[in-house]
Amino acid sequence: MFSNEPAVSRTRESVLATNKVIRNTYTLLSMTLIFSALMAAVSVSINLSQTASMISSLGAIALIWFVLPRTANSGAGIFVIFGFTGLLGLGLGPMLNYYLALSNGPQLIGTALGGTGIIFLGLSGYALTTRKDFSFLGGFLMVGMFVVLGAALANIFFAIPALSLAISAVVIMIMSGFILYDTSRIINGGETNYLMATASLYLSIYNIFVSLLNILGATSD
Repeated sequence: MFSNEPAVSRTRESVLATNKVIRNTYTLLSMTLIFSALMAAVSVSINLSQTASMISSLGAIALIWFVLPRTANSGAGIFVIFGFTGLLGLGLGPMLNYYLALSNGPQLIGTALGGTGIIFLGLSGYALTTRKDFSFLGGFLMVGMFVVLGAALANIFFAIPALSLAISAVVIMIMSGFILYDTSRIINGGETNYLMATASLYLSIYNIFVSLLNILGATSD
């Protein structure tokens, strides 16, 4: 007669490990969102230039592409995450100042923030509650990202407002899919590093906010 205790033990250990990743991810995500908001407020107050904003965003990209993968399994990775999210928050300054200069600018920003929060909490809560496997979305989301990047590059030359709005709408859909995909990977053990999980979820939230603000600003003009 064979005992199934080792299997049960492994299952319990797996559940505990997954719950720890979820807890660490959402704790760090909350902290980075607050830090990013503070950096955005600093950027607005000092009226950061477009050039400085671009440099800040490029610095954030360099951190997440080249530095985070090498530090994700060490304590230094936490500082990289805060540096990455802080730089992206800082880079929001010029855009936020543009909208704040409008008569309904603060309302637009508040609506974009609220909409982003509802989208993230709704989708993330759904994935955590149902525990469905959304790994099948991976291929579709990557193809969608390449299509959006191509359209965005083309729109730099053509500057078509309608295309810009369409791109923003598609970005919101793709990032919503990434929230389901990334949360599902955490739940099902596909992502065991909470630093990488935090970076992925933060990017989805960031892009949804920027795209939603762009749509709200255009439709209210």
